[in-house]
Amino acid sequence: MPTFGMPSHIDFSVSDAEASADWYVRVLGLKRLRRVDLGNRIMIVLVHQATGLIIGLNQHSEVPVGRFDDRSVGLDHVGFSVTERSDLDAWQKQLAALDVVHSPAEDTANGAALVFRDPDNIQLELWWSKPH
Repeated sequence: MPTFGMPSHIDFSVSDAEASADWYVRVLGLKRLRRVDLGNRIMIVLVHQATGLIIGLNQHSEVPVGRFDDRSVGLDHVGFSVTERSDLDAWQKQLAALDVVHSPAEDTANGAALVFRDPDNIQLELWWSKPH
């Protein structure tokens, strides 16, 4: 069977590309690479410099649903890994300082998670895996 690697990019559909880009830069420390104005959408491309992960924000001219709902068929959430359990505590403090609504860092049998949402209600998660 052919193989594949880690995700190279994630694209989100958003209601306001500029506002979302500002949020992702401010909250996650992403760097803005470019904005492309296409006939049917605006796309802003961001990068997480430490990993090279590209995040695209797409503002479509026609929007059938105004707000993300993870109960709909499609994307449920995106999880980003952290190296240490203490990283979740640091993120919890950072999100609170930025007035980003978030869950507490919660431990599970397999690790711990911290959940928050972007301006369009897209669920994002920071995840630490317990060592095996």
